[in-house]
Amino acid sequence: MEHENVIEFLGQVPLLQRLPSSSHRKIADVVEVKHYESGEYVARDGEPVSGLCFIWDGKAEVSDPSNADDGNRLFLKKYDYFGHGSTGSTHQVNVVALSTLRCLILPNKYRCLLQPKSIWNADETPENFSLVEHILHLEPLDVNIFRGFTPPDAPAFRQIFGGQFIGQALAAASKTVDCFKLLHSLHATFILRGDNNVPIIYQVDRVRDGNNFATRTVEAKQHGSVIFTLIASFQKEQLGFEHQTTSVPLVPSPETLLSMEELQERHMTDPRLPMEYRIRVASKKFVPWPIEIRFCEKYSTREESKPSFNYWFRARGKLSDDPALHRCVVAYASDLIFAGVSLNPHRKGIIASALSLDHSMWFHRPLKADDWLLYVVESPTAYGGRGFVTGRIYNRKGELVVSLTQECRIRKVKDLQEPPKSKL
Repeated sequence: MEHENVIEFLGQVPLLQRLPSSSHRKIADVVEVKHYESGEYVARDGEPVSGLCFIWDGKAEVSDPSNADDGNRLFLKKYDYFGHGSTGSTHQVNVVALSTLRCLILPNKYRCLLQPKSIWNADETPENFSLVEHILHLEPLDVNIFRGFTPPDAPAFRQIFGGQFIGQALAAASKTVDCFKLLHSLHATFILRGDNNVPIIYQVDRVRDGNNFATRTVEAKQHGSVIFTLIASFQKEQLGFEHQTTSVPLVPSPETLLSMEELQERHMTDPRLPMEYRIRVASKKFVPWPIEIRFCEKYSTREESKPSFNYWFRARGKLSDDPALHRCVVAYASDLIFAGVSLNPHRKGIIASALSLDHSMWFHRPLKADDWLLYVVESPTAYGGRGFVTGRIYNRKGELVVSLTQECRIRKVKDLQEPPKSKL
């Protein structure tokens, strides 16, 4: 039995969906393979539980010696398990093989592997996680059901940030596929505003599991209503044809650009800026984003500009090594500033708003979300109260790692007030 096949199998066991991929690999190293013939006892009532048993293939029957009623017969098949009790407990039922049966046994001494610190990291304590990893940590409630939160130290808006929906829904979907299948595309639709003060329930539907591809749909719910949906497709990494015709634009390196904190400090102290503006900037509490951003060019929400924009971004702090987490972080960050670029040619004399309607992403190559990535955004058109934006994300090598599109609702909020004219 190949080690990779064992890891892939463990990733499909519902009980283990809350574990990080590193735990699946560790469990694969220590499980024992056992074979049983049809009619053979796999477990007997009253015998000590030697470990957690997963059905690899075949079929078994569970029978309760104290209740011989055939109507209560229970059958076990692939991905089912038994023996999930405390160390030292005994079996309360009989388990009998109904066919040739192959099982994986996790001995009791390794039960600690079932208690990770988070869904992304089995060893590190949560206090050491970056803020964005905290945001993307979900609480498993049941098979295919997760609960997400908006942490109190996360950036606050009047509604839940769209990137949080995308990142958390993708995290839920990712926990239901094996670690060899990584996201290659997602398509999301924003339906209703989210409430920052209420947990979000993510319900995953395992639409398809193939040898190389898997498909998942996710519904996000609050107050009993579906407020966001996502469909995601995952693929096992394969060799194939390669080309790239698009080139990374010539922009300054991130190390030469100012951080958001440095930009705010400059705005507060620049004598060329109006005092009223400087006071307004100073009065606003600066909350560091979980994503670090470096603008490649001037960006203003009050001035007219071309419908394009470039900036560098990366997660603030070190992320756990799970590749699925890094894709969730990029998905989270991808909604930052994106829709607003469609407003750039229309900002003169007005305050305008952009609200995400739908969002699509294609992941082309492996990436690290805690390394600098260049986000190239363009808005080719806007019409009928809707803006359309496209994005390309490059790594430091100039490789195109992600392509994106989004449609958003755009509208004028109000006119900018002109300063009163002197009557003298």
